[in-house]
Amino acid sequence: MTRRTVVTRGIVVIDVDACKGCDLCIDACPPGVLAMTEHRRNARGYRYPVLSLGCTACRACAQICPDFVFQVWKFDQPATTVVELAVDRAPADRAPADRAGADRAAADRDGTP
Repeated sequence: MTRRTVVTRGIVVIDVDACKGCDLCIDACPPGVLAMTEHRRNARGYRYPVLSLGCTACRACAQICPDFVFQVWKFDQPATTVVELAVDRAPADRAPADRAGADRAAADRDGTP
């Protein structure tokens, strides 16, 4: 497991039942902390956004939403949370040499040695 510190500067309250699942907020979110539900639906049958840690309280979601489902609240002091991330591993059926080749290919793409 690897650890990462996430700073959250605000919170978004979402009126889930008023949302019609247009997805505009997802692309508008600069830190990328909004995601649409996959299998859950609201009372009207639409998918709706859920918030992850890392909100900056920028209000982009509230500004773009045609249904005014967002209330954005900025914290007086940012909140810091340490989260544990699963280590990205190659599938078990790939040999170590295959993983090394994939790592070299990825490094070649992004310019790292």
